[in-house]
Amino acid sequence: MGLFEKLKAGLKKTKDSMMGKIERLLHSFTKIDDELFDELEETLILCDIGVNTSVKICDELRDRVKQKGITDPSLIKDMLKEVITDMLGEDTPLDLSTTPSVVLVIGVNGAGKTTTIGKLSYQLAQEGKKVIVAAADTFRAAAIDQLEVWTDRAGVDIVKHNAGSDPAAVVFDALTAAKARNADVVICDTAGRLHNKKNLMDELRKIARIVHQQAEGCSLEVLLALDATTGQNAVNQARQFNEVADITGIILTKLDGTAKGGIIISITDELKIPVKLVTVGEKIEDIQPFVAKDFVNALFE
Repeated sequence: MGLFEKLKAGLKKTKDSMMGKIERLLHSFTKIDDELFDELEETLILCDIGVNTSVKICDELRDRVKQKGITDPSLIKDMLKEVITDMLGEDTPLDLSTTPSVVLVIGVNGAGKTTTIGKLSYQLAQEGKKVIVAAADTFRAAAIDQLEVWTDRAGVDIVKHNAGSDPAAVVFDALTAAKARNADVVICDTAGRLHNKKNLMDELRKIARIVHQQAEGCSLEVLLALDATTGQNAVNQARQFNEVADITGIILTKLDGTAKGGIIISITDELKIPVKLVTVGEKIEDIQPFVAKDFVNALFE
């Protein structure tokens, strides 16, 4: 199965729910009027696109309908596709342009953070890159054990300390190992605690400082893992994490298990943080770069 087919299969629940509702709505109208737009706005909100983004989409649709003089409700679907495509903007791939490149992965426990690191490690290893994973979520012993299982499956090296160790020390050792072994990418699993923002902020700043000291000039990605099944809660999580970390991108996990994939649209629009990766299944190879055009095509076709 190719990447697009996997994405399409992963988005099936979202498509069936979201597009089913939109198509039923459009078929129930014989003309385009304020009532249609009001109901469309409500439908988009119910599809986890969020209030602000849904209003913005409908405002843009009204303008385009007026400009083109369209009166047939059945033509709105194609225009909606265009508006969402424009809203998602240009794709932003991972920046892995330096040797080593560093990727910090943050996110609350249960968001699929550790699993995603395993999948990303596997994907990069399959591309011929030498990967080292830093088990810097030392807060939970189970996180280190789980990560070890995934790195073993992915066939990549892991640097770990005992539970309760200083996360920055783990990252330091991983970067030292990366230089010694000429590794291409260092992926760091970091703690996902948001209950004390100051501690998390201090920890992430310390890790970032170590990265810049040990790998001066390296590309640094700070990726937030978000669970797609939580819908608008994921957007709120992203907003909170964005207050304490310089997030460069989102990894949206468990896209195949939800009808709430529409949150990609509100994340991109409201937070202006690009979605860089999505996971669309439980297998180790079920991760792929986010391609906006493919996402929209998978929803609308």
